Amino acid sequence: MKSYKLISLSLAVVFAMVGLIFLFMPNDVLGFFNYVSKYVGMPLAPMQGINFYLILAVGYMYLVTLLAYFMYRYPEDRRFPWLLANAKLASSILSFYLFLLHQPYLIYITNGVIDGSIGILVVVIYLTMKKVPA
Repeated sequence: MKSYKLISLSLAVVFAMVGLIFLFMPNDVLGFFNYVSKYVGMPLAPMQGINFYLILAVGYMYLVTLLAYFMYRYPEDRRFPWLLANAKLASSILSFYLFLLHQPYLIYITNGVIDGSIGILVVVIYLTMKKVPA
């Protein structure tokens, strides 16, 4: 239970920080990935449409922050890790899909790997939790 709560709180803090980065430095996120993409020979992601991306990214990071915090606050409730795992795995699958079928942008593959790893971690946590009768 102690490691579960530590992981949950850590995830909440990281998600909140990433959400703030998306909110206050949206151009810098894509700019950073485009900078790295140049050096690894990958295509640059377009910078237009940043405001719509900002709305979705910050809203999503708010939601996953809240889920991770609720995992920390209510560690016996299996619904929160289940929802967080689904959010992260959906994001990962969509990122891999876009990497393969749209453009091989570094930001797509990076998000696919990171969100997939988080999603798998949370699935493992979920599967190890004891079922508590409702």
